[in-house]
Amino acid sequence: MVVDEGVRDDALTRLARVVSEVLAPAVLVAVLLLVVGWHAGDAPGVSRWWGLPGALFAAVIPLGYVLHGVRRGRLTNHHIPERADRRVPLLFGTASLVAGLLLLVVLGAPQEVLALLGAGGCGLAVFALVTHWWKMSIHAGVAAGTVAALTAVYGAVALLGVPFVLLGCWARVRLTAHTPAQVVVGALVGALIAGTVFPLMR
Repeated sequence: MVVDEGVRDDALTRLARVVSEVLAPAVLVAVLLLVVGWHAGDAPGVSRWWGLPGALFAAVIPLGYVLHGVRRGRLTNHHIPERADRRVPLLFGTASLVAGLLLLVVLGAPQEVLALLGAGGCGLAVFALVTHWWKMSIHAGVAAGTVAALTAVYGAVALLGVPFVLLGCWARVRLTAHTPAQVVVGALVGALIAGTVFPLMR
């Protein structure tokens, strides 16, 4: 049976869209904070739900800001495809994350959750700076950073997530949201920050 090339292209594009949504930065950040918060709860007397307020400030509030921008017509969509439009949402996300970090410090959250937020803040600051000149892939950076952070917590078994990072990179290139260089550099930067800052702070 011969498959029409156009049909194959449409199917791959639809798959890429699904992958981009499932592996979206806000989704991965929220899940990562919940997982790390649950792990921090292994210590006696520590709640397993400290990742929940972290996810609120690091993922939910920034995503809400972006969606509000989309509804008001300031942004094209929640992935913010135009490089020039990315800087303000990234700075807002950084401010929200820092506010959440300070609040959780005051409330006595476990060090592992605070370290993850600190690493996330460093990552956001770097991406916000680079975005002024170049559209480095945030999708790739967060996906690779997620695997790096989970590796620091759970060991080499977390490297099973690497194929999902590659899948996410493919999806962004397939949708022409980024060039191969932008996803490769984004993934490397995300993994480097999460793989160094998070372990040092935890």
